Amino acid sequence: MAQTKNVNFIDESEAAALLPSLPEPFAVLFERGDVSVELFSPRGVDTQTPHAQDEIYIISSGRGTFCLEDEFFDFEQGDFFFVPAGVEHRFIESSDDFRTWVIFFGAPRD
Repeated sequence: MAQTKNVNFIDESEAAALLPSLPEPFAVLFERGDVSVELFSPRGVDTQTPHAQDEIYIISSGRGTFCLEDEFFDFEQGDFFFVPAGVEHRFIESSDDFRTWVIFFGAPRD
């Protein structure tokens, strides 16, 4: 992943190769102000709890089912989800190749 003075470049396949060696199922790849970008690939059960910031998921690879409160959505590569801060959500089923970009943004909420 190369960084220049004004632009960051993230090679998704390079970042994905790091995930199996990390203690958590995600890698924080960019942070600035109230924005954070991660690559996330849950291992087995997704144990997320509600977050203090709004977040966006953009599915990088794979497919599965996403639960947002009491609604269920089938997803595949290229799909987009917005999750408001404090809302219960998780990936409840996913293929072995599932990865998603996660973008946290905005001021944290209690």
